[in-house]
Amino acid sequence: MDPITLSILIFLLLFLLLAIGLPIGFAMAITGFLGSVVLIDLNAALSLLGQTAYETPITFNLSIVPMFILMGYFASNSGLSEALFRACNTWLGYRRGGLALATIGGCGAFAAVCGSSIATAATMTQVALPEMKRFNYDYSLATGSIAAGGTIGILIPPSVILVLYGILTETNIGELFLAGFVPGILTIIFFMATISIVTRIFPSIGPRGKKTTLMQKLAAFKDVWGTVILFVLVIGGIYTGTFSPEEAAGIGATGALALALLARTMTWSIFIDCLMKTVNTSAMIFTILIGAILFNNFLVLSAVPDAIGTWIGTLPFSSTVIMLIILLIYLIMGCALDSLAMILLTIPIFFPVVANLGFDPIWFGIIVVMVVELGLITPPVGMNVFIIKGMAPEVPLSKIYKGVLPFVIAQLILISLIVFFPQIALWLPSTMG
Repeated sequence: MDPITLSILIFLLLFLLLAIGLPIGFAMAITGFLGSVVLIDLNAALSLLGQTAYETPITFNLSIVPMFILMGYFASNSGLSEALFRACNTWLGYRRGGLALATIGGCGAFAAVCGSSIATAATMTQVALPEMKRFNYDYSLATGSIAAGGTIGILIPPSVILVLYGILTETNIGELFLAGFVPGILTIIFFMATISIVTRIFPSIGPRGKKTTLMQKLAAFKDVWGTVILFVLVIGGIYTGTFSPEEAAGIGATGALALALLARTMTWSIFIDCLMKTVNTSAMIFTILIGAILFNNFLVLSAVPDAIGTWIGTLPFSSTVIMLIILLIYLIMGCALDSLAMILLTIPIFFPVVANLGFDPIWFGIIVVMVVELGLITPPVGMNVFIIKGMAPEVPLSKIYKGVLPFVIAQLILISLIVFFPQIALWLPSTMG
């Protein structure tokens, strides 16, 4: 059978399996294996399956994934999220929409030691939503700010998504982390500006809180010193070359455990629970990754990426227009697919095309992650939205989606800026020694 025809049939089978509810890791593994059987033979395909399933979990570079996940779970159970929210609220709570501003700030700071958008959204829902309810915030602003703030978790380093992108594309993970820092800060600024604009137009949806003195503001830092030290230690160590990203992940997990012990919030049962959750989450990620690698092997054997690259090269469009088309595809896919699944499914297809067009792989990685972020808050499958809905069932789903709309617009504006001004993302990595 012609490889291109076979590839089309395999893709149709993949989407059929996804439509009937098969987990994406298994769907990619099954279709990739079947495609390889047709292109080579059964014994070779079985050998490839066994080798991939065995070697992927023991790859040294991938040790960074469970370590950063463990770091996030330790941070979630050390009281860091509550302290960060209180500190941000002390500084920003007196403004219109102050609690929503504090939520964005808290999400950004917590993302620096968590690396997971879903975990950030879930944690901040528990911390911030009760306070906003108490001060009669409109549900749309309250839940919208939490959902949008949670998306910062996969951009500000450390980020599991950036780690997997780096491994799939053989791009320097340390440089990816640094590249995500400035866009992450800009995301926080844009989201805060969005809240300020919305509450200026509709003051009643986000009333002001009490003013605080300078001494109270300075005193708020005493509860967040651990987060600052941990972030500087992990990212600063990578930036200076003191240790590798893999070593940074281990140091980060150890530091988060130390903070939890100092805060006296870590019990033996919580420690075991963190370990078990890390195992479950890591197993889920590795299952998807193994499936993605098997599917990628099939694509390489079928030469589909080369065919797509050749076809795109014949299009009468500039490289910038082609890039915008690729990003539009990501936006559409984000309405139906999980962010991790999108990255693992599409990068093997689009990255060779992007490389042939001459775009910087680090810049492309940041842009893709930012576009994937939108998928976490856009219908019909906005994971952060469903997390908040599950934790606050009294809030109508329509209210949450209404609340995230201004943040979607803000994120699209920021993405456009970084597309046309790549140095926003590339400046910091360029200073790395």
